[in-house]
Amino acid sequence: MILGQLVDNLLSWLFVLVGYTTPLGIIFGLIGLTGFVEITRFEKGRSLYYQLNPVTKIVLGLCVTTISAISIWWIGGLLTAILALSFLTLNNGLRKFVFALLLTTSTVVATVQGFAPYTTTLTLQEAMHVKALHTVWVWPGYFSYMGFQHTLTLESIIYSLQISMRFTSIALASLILVLTTTPSGVIRALSKFGLPIPVTFSLVVAMRSVPRIFEAIDTSMKAQFVRGLGSRAHPLIRPIYYVEALISSIVPVLVFLLRGAKNTAISADTRAFRAYPKRTYAKPLHYTRADRITLILLVSALIITVYAATHGYGRGIPYVG
Repeated sequence: MILGQLVDNLLSWLFVLVGYTTPLGIIFGLIGLTGFVEITRFEKGRSLYYQLNPVTKIVLGLCVTTISAISIWWIGGLLTAILALSFLTLNNGLRKFVFALLLTTSTVVATVQGFAPYTTTLTLQEAMHVKALHTVWVWPGYFSYMGFQHTLTLESIIYSLQISMRFTSIALASLILVLTTTPSGVIRALSKFGLPIPVTFSLVVAMRSVPRIFEAIDTSMKAQFVRGLGSRAHPLIRPIYYVEALISSIVPVLVFLLRGAKNTAISADTRAFRAYPKRTYAKPLHYTRADRITLILLVSALIITVYAATHGYGRGIPYVG
């Protein structure tokens, strides 16, 4: 009996450890910092996404967000599949498609770990339209101090998977905007929406800074390994040295970002940024036939989704057959 309890405790901690480390393993092990630089930095291209007006792509992100939020879960899953496949049309599309799948997988795993152990029975019964739940695993009693429910059920896992579909499509739509639009294009597009200039400028600086952050971290970590960090370590404990290199890279990366912020400020002053209440742009925004067709499709999809949600279509269907 004691042996059985010990095995149950070890397996419970193993499940928790796998749930927390799998997303990090996918992000840092499979995608890597270099991969994050590739999927967060603009590159020129000729496919449809590169030709669309930045305003159209912002509307795409807003429509995807709204549709995923108000519709049934499988609509979000369908949008996720469509957006992931559309990465194949980008420059080096197959590589970016693989990165999109890995990022989606890490999001799904993280969502399941973040929701499944904590969702109450009452919430599951109301959301899943069932009375009896199917137990998958029984957690040790002291796990309740971490907020865990007493049991992990099949319904809680399915419920968490359904919730993740509301996040994955939004993340992919955001990446498409970043990958296919220049920062200046985003400024011009957001100005059309009437956003304040400080807010727009902050968003654009963030777009430019994220790839630089990943690139700086990657360079700093590689420099530490070149100097011999963990060179004699056993392969099983090498991940510890990766964590050490990541923590040690914080200071040089902050210095790099502070220097970059100074250069950005000088550049903005040189261009007389905010010298006048309104700005004109050398490259005005143009709407092509592709933009008009895309906007019509997006608005139509949004209207259909709102109509279906307000009339209860899909809401009364049980989530589990």
